[in-house]
Amino acid sequence: MTIKKKLGDIREKEKLAELGGGPERIKKRHKEGRLTARERIKILLDQGSFQETDKFVVHHCTDFGMEKKRIYGDGVVTGYGTIEGRTVFVFAQDFTVFGGSLSRANAGKVCKIMDLALKAGAPIIGLNDSGGARIQEGVSSLAGYADIFLRNVLASGVIPQISAIMGPCAGGAVYSPAITDFIIMTQGLSRMFITGPDVIKEVTHEEVTMEELGGAETHNSLSGVAHFSAENEEQTLAITKELLSFIPDNNMEDPPEKETSDPFNRVDDELNRIVPDDPNLPYDIRKIIKNVLDDNYFFEVHRDYAKNIVVGFGRLGRKSVGVVANQPDHLAGVLDINSSDKGARFIRFCDAFNIPLITFEDVPGFLPGVTQEHGGIIRHGAKILYAFAEATVPKITVITRKAYGGAYCVMASKHIRADINYAYPNAEIAVMGSKGAVQIVHRRELKKAQDPDALTELKVKEFRDKFANPFVAAEKGYIDEVIEPKYTRLKLIAALRMLENKRDENPPKKHGNIPL
Repeated sequence: MTIKKKLGDIREKEKLAELGGGPERIKKRHKEGRLTARERIKILLDQGSFQETDKFVVHHCTDFGMEKKRIYGDGVVTGYGTIEGRTVFVFAQDFTVFGGSLSRANAGKVCKIMDLALKAGAPIIGLNDSGGARIQEGVSSLAGYADIFLRNVLASGVIPQISAIMGPCAGGAVYSPAITDFIIMTQGLSRMFITGPDVIKEVTHEEVTMEELGGAETHNSLSGVAHFSAENEEQTLAITKELLSFIPDNNMEDPPEKETSDPFNRVDDELNRIVPDDPNLPYDIRKIIKNVLDDNYFFEVHRDYAKNIVVGFGRLGRKSVGVVANQPDHLAGVLDINSSDKGARFIRFCDAFNIPLITFEDVPGFLPGVTQEHGGIIRHGAKILYAFAEATVPKITVITRKAYGGAYCVMASKHIRADINYAYPNAEIAVMGSKGAVQIVHRRELKKAQDPDALTELKVKEFRDKFANPFVAAEKGYIDEVIEPKYTRLKLIAALRMLENKRDENPPKKHGNIPL
């Protein structure tokens, strides 16, 4: 065979591979408003940067007539390329080929690309769109899933792992995305569940639609499985790229920086007016967060889940930071089961990838109630405590108002290795709120009083002035500085620069035993 003939043969095979399940199935995808696997990769990566691997892999199943149905690529497109010039590895399940189902062969493709990502120290992005395990292959397809799960675990905390759910993701398939760092779902198109509506109806007699059971809104607001919800596929891929801009390629590198014209010493008087004088009035903590960050830009994570805590990424003086903040605008900013889980997971991600943590604290305590206690608030609340205490990245805390009880300790206090702790002048740092404390400490006196309400008001003022103010904590060295709110940005950036070469470590061990 001549070289010309061989080149022609290669080109013909490449065309066949790129057609996936064929023109008709591609047309059907487009009619449904969906992109193909290759179109998604093209949008995600820098133009012309994609280098495909294992393009000609086919399955080896000979049962159920499958030997007559071999298609190049076998239902998943794998390779590497760049996003904003940074190397990333990607696999995209191709629904036009056997419904994107996982075979032993295409699982091998995914495993190979994950192994390469670990060796190269670069992020791995999965574009999930699959009918699940390929039934015709039986246990071999299940083995393929397990091989992928193992690599997800080994890569955790070493390279960033992002899962974009672009279609169905059911059964055992959901556990690979669940182990990854971030999950992005597309409204109306993506689904995640262990068992579908039909099985649920048969076993529990509950009736539920696929969207209600495992749609983007469900997993973003109710279960907390997903971190982002996108309106369409293009936005899903845009969120993926934006997310990567804040995080490093691997755990040995620092996060990328982004130039800004925002002065590091910018002062804004509005910060002096955001926190109300009345400690019982709500306010939106995002106003403080956005005001302080470079260009007033905050990339929020888990926005619709456990709204009493706010987490996300931003930049201070060009450098990426992770923000954790109590939200007084929702449930008064208390810590509960879901917010503790949400905060702990985000904190541990930032610590794993060398992203400094900025904490804005306004917390009246843990949410009381039988449901919370029986649901394990002790165990779940311990997770966020564990995460903050374990973290060795630079940690800076700003107490904007309330810091009561055990929640004060938990939210990156000086006592669990926070590096710098600031407080606003109206901060209240105490075992509990002033009124509650007065009712306990002066219980007998109040019972005998002719006007208990007037005496309570007087004692509350006395207690607040003497105990529930930042200067008591500052005198003991628990607060490094009481600052005027308008200088928050300047103080945070100065502290981050001072901590740039921070070195801290935990005692040698295989791993800790976080209260899961």
